[in-house]
Amino acid sequence: MQKPSENKSRPTKSKKYMLVRYGRMSALGFFEHNENEIPKVHTRVVVKTERGLELGHIVGHLNSYRGGQFKLKEEQVKEYFINSEIDYYPEHAGKFIRYATSADISEERHLKKNAKEEVDFCKKIVREMDLPMKIVEAEHLFGGERIVFYFMSEGRVDFRELVKRIAQEYQTRIEMRQIGSRDEAKLLGDLESCGQQCCCQRFLKLLKPVNMRMAKMQKATLDPAKISGYCGRLKCCLRYEDETYTSLKKKLPKRNSFVKTPKGTGKVIDSQILTQLVLVEYENGDKEAVKIDEIQVLKGIPTPKDNKPNNANEKNNNKSNKTRPNNKGKNGQ
Repeated sequence: MQKPSENKSRPTKSKKYMLVRYGRMSALGFFEHNENEIPKVHTRVVVKTERGLELGHIVGHLNSYRGGQFKLKEEQVKEYFINSEIDYYPEHAGKFIRYATSADISEERHLKKNAKEEVDFCKKIVREMDLPMKIVEAEHLFGGERIVFYFMSEGRVDFRELVKRIAQEYQTRIEMRQIGSRDEAKLLGDLESCGQQCCCQRFLKLLKPVNMRMAKMQKATLDPAKISGYCGRLKCCLRYEDETYTSLKKKLPKRNSFVKTPKGTGKVIDSQILTQLVLVEYENGDKEAVKIDEIQVLKGIPTPKDNKPNNANEKNNNKSNKTRPNNKGKNGQ
């Protein structure tokens, strides 16, 4: 007969995960590990993904871990990164293998150098086969399991023979991945006109669409050189403040609408979204910039009654300027 204590199942040890950014396209995912503590400095790690061994770096190393466990719940992480338009994979991406050593970092530099040669070789084969595609970049995985080639093309390309020839040359698995112009900027971009590294390369992963409406609302000029990014399309940063601009614009009266100000009634001829000012033109031709909290929007066309000044002194002046009684005789003499 078993003792009562033997019937109780032993408590299972909860799994611990670290958040890691990895790969040439900077994907983000949770990796299982058994470390008791996470270093509070920028740390490179070797992880195992479905593609093979890869190098990455720990995210949130300063204050996001307690006893080796990532403190935030997956729902919180997902909400944060999705709202930040960062690519995030809620499912567990793989396992932590080890902290990267100096030899690992040296090997990474060696693979990056080889990747440039692999790109040149692939471009050569593409020219020989006259394929309608542009080779952008190559990613040689850390474990050597495969080489990923990123290319651009206007349509579908039959690259089966291309893959065979490259695989024969490098004796490893070859993967071809088609990308767009924004992804090209993510791979090759450096500094933007703001002086910062391209957002799509540094942190922006979900490249949501940007339209001309956003540019018209935020920019005083629509010069393509000023509103286009490295990829030649509208800058992704136009999305950052679009919600704020849209909200502020709703508070402003429409152009050509009539408003009442402390100086009287006038027509809105222009407005400024960020400063929340409207330019009002009065009947006498005077123009004035007025804050929106100092105006009252009138419905329809104002009546003469609406044009009465609000200043009491002006009212008194009007009374004193009334026409005096006519002292002429009945005969007009």
